Amino acid sequence: CGDLSPISPGAVLRWLMSSPRADFLLAVRRAFSAACRCRALPGAGTAGRGGCVSSTGVPENGLDPDEEPLLRKNPRRFVIFPIQYPDIWKMYKQAQASFWTAEEVDLSKDLPHWNKLKADEKYFISHVLAFFAASDGIVNENLVARFSQEVQIPEARCFYGFQILIENVHSEMYSLLIDTYIKDPEKRDFLFNAIETMPCVKKKADWALKWIEDRESTFGERVVAFAAVEGIFFSGSFAAIFWLKKRGLMPGLTFSNELISRDEGLHCDFACLMFHYLVNRPSEERVREIIVNAVEIEQEFLTEALPVGLIGMNCTLMKQYIEFVADRLLMELGFSKVFHAENPFDFMENISLEGKTNFFEKRVSEYQRFAVMAETMDNVFTLDADF
Repeated sequence: CGDLSPISPGAVLRWLMSSPRADFLLAVRRAFSAACRCRALPGAGTAGRGGCVSSTGVPENGLDPDEEPLLRKNPRRFVIFPIQYPDIWKMYKQAQASFWTAEEVDLSKDLPHWNKLKADEKYFISHVLAFFAASDGIVNENLVARFSQEVQIPEARCFYGFQILIENVHSEMYSLLIDTYIKDPEKRDFLFNAIETMPCVKKKADWALKWIEDRESTFGERVVAFAAVEGIFFSGSFAAIFWLKKRGLMPGLTFSNELISRDEGLHCDFACLMFHYLVNRPSEERVREIIVNAVEIEQEFLTEALPVGLIGMNCTLMKQYIEFVADRLLMELGFSKVFHAENPFDFMENISLEGKTNFFEKRVSEYQRFAVMAETMDNVFTLDADF
């Protein structure tokens, strides 16, 4: 690492993280991170947990070995510019460009569909919506009580602030869906209080709340845990609603599901990005433990407590899908797969494809606000533009 002088490891890392060729550079990024802990490059001196150490014993990046750059007290945290973390800032702008409101979702055609559903289908959908309505509030609790206070870089704080806003939109949307479909006041109140009234929802909520209240866990462990909440706890329910779309049911519900699943995918990607910036990351064994625990809870939720068989889905395939999602998350975090599962739902591949809907008939879920993603600092030529 000493050979990099006078260019600091932090500057090189920020350059790598901001490169448009993310797929290629993910391996380079990990190798660089390992090298900066002096495990890969020869003649780099003695390494501490905080980064490369020169022959004088002083960390080249000036950090205390036990200190995280993201969490270190930053007197400039109140001012956004100049941008120090362009990749984090880009994700914030991407979230901003994808903003939407509950009023943009047309629910007028859903009620006739709802009235024609079987009792089991109504039961399943209403209980999934009850979980979603509560879960977004829990995610916000973590953002307000922990992450926004702990992270000291303004680019990440901007993202967390916007995430809080869009999670409120999600919660409003789910509550509006329940309010539209469920006319009985007692049933509606039961669903709105799912954390207290539904044991299967309470179990998932308690797992997430445990990480908010835990004062012994590291920031890295909690980043992984909430990546699991948004990447695993939501995945099976998203797939179940997309299954309804495949059957041509509930256009308002399924369109809002497209918008929300896109947002949650971005939030999960952001958690992975933050994880790669950490100096003191949890071990692969610990990360796997957290992810596998989340998988077990989600599989129990959708195959036993609230089985997807109620809407005609295969429970075994749903278990496999949750494992596939978990493997994908582990890969994004920089680790190897645990389950080696393939995606059993071909219709879920369509989530990542560009929407083909006529813009003037219905706003597509891939729509982004005009010019928000335009470069705010420089006009930069890139090779990864979409045409």
